[in-house]
Amino acid sequence: MDKSFIYDRTIKFRDTDAAGVVYFANGLSICHEAYEASLAASGINLKAFFSGEAIAVPITHASIDFFKPMFCGDRIAISLISTLLSPESFQIDYQLYFDESSTEKKAIAKAITKHTCIDTSTRKRCNLSDDLLKWMEFTQ
Repeated sequence: MDKSFIYDRTIKFRDTDAAGVVYFANGLSICHEAYEASLAASGINLKAFFSGEAIAVPITHASIDFFKPMFCGDRIAISLISTLLSPESFQIDYQLYFDESSTEKKAIAKAITKHTCIDTSTRKRCNLSDDLLKWMEFTQ
């Protein structure tokens, strides 16, 4: 069952480059905002999660493809769905759309991030926390 999380956002001037379109790295940053919002919406305490006291969840791969330009003031929606890759890792698939009432929504960008859970003291892979497993159920 598709339980994608939807994050709404307005493109800001700071997101754009000299040509006035979203700078490629900022596209990934916007996706990360959606990831953070989904964590919070699932009940995860962001301050505790990102403190890295027991575990850390670094991004080990990121890619983004743009199909249409995004400009300052554009309203967009980011859909994200998580997929468990192993007991220690997961992937997030993002689709960015113009936030319109159109019945046919075509993606303006797609991105992927892959994350691996590690123990912060040993820096070795470890299983996802219960909070992350709960978040995965929220976003699968």
